[in-house]
Amino acid sequence: MSQVFHYLDNRRKVHKEAINFCQKILQLKSVDWQPIFRNNLLQPIRNVDLVVTVGGDGTLLQASHFMDDSIPVLGVNSDPTQAEEVEEFSNEFDATRSTGYLCTATVKNFEQVLDSFLEGQSVPSNLSRISVSVNSKVQSTYALNDILIAHPCPATVSRFSFKIKRDDQTCSPLVNCRSSGLRVSTAAGSTAAMLSAGGFAMPILSQDLQYMVREPISPGAAISGLMHGLIKSDQSMDATWFSKEGLIYVDGSHVFYTIQNGDTIEISSKAPVLQVVLPPHLSS
Repeated sequence: MSQVFHYLDNRRKVHKEAINFCQKILQLKSVDWQPIFRNNLLQPIRNVDLVVTVGGDGTLLQASHFMDDSIPVLGVNSDPTQAEEVEEFSNEFDATRSTGYLCTATVKNFEQVLDSFLEGQSVPSNLSRISVSVNSKVQSTYALNDILIAHPCPATVSRFSFKIKRDDQTCSPLVNCRSSGLRVSTAAGSTAAMLSAGGFAMPILSQDLQYMVREPISPGAAISGLMHGLIKSDQSMDATWFSKEGLIYVDGSHVFYTIQNGDTIEISSKAPVLQVVLPPHLSS
């Protein structure tokens, strides 16, 4: 157990060193900048030319919830997974860290990546996000990765129906579900929980959304093919919730909205995009 504590304490130190390193680099540049810890981020981010996140994908996701489509974000993975450590500790604990899928830099190349942006050599990519409306009211937080609609208790059945629409035209039959919930992901989020659940990875710049009904209970042959599919960029999903209570989780467990029996939910990619400075292998 002491080895686990030592390992976790070392991760804390590495992360803190990465923050200090990035701050020192910024001090060398002819830019005005201001640090803020993620737990203190409570208001929309405005009047800046770039947001730099230091942490992992979770840090970038949290920052994105306070950003519109006018400001780019550059992610720095403060503590990338080391394959040799994962192998070394495999019989004791999981040494895997944040994937850093959307992070374009580490401490090793942060200055180079920052200079490339400041000199106009790297152009941010526009990533689609998910807009959610409950009873025709647009919710304030847009999902960069995914949303999960489910009963608060994971052992309780989630009851809902949905159909895919284009404008006012129905594109699919009404699907009635009893399941563990409904997940909808963006292209950027399709390599996360969606992929783990059996979905497929999408081109990161796609404007479509991917949905999957989680663990459907005995879907009939007529609708079994509708348990997993796409919501095209010109379409939306209209869902109705039929359980006594429910939650809409946005990009994980920290941001959520409550729903109740009879509530209607509209899901689409008609949300402000997020400008992200992507790693070269994703932006090319």
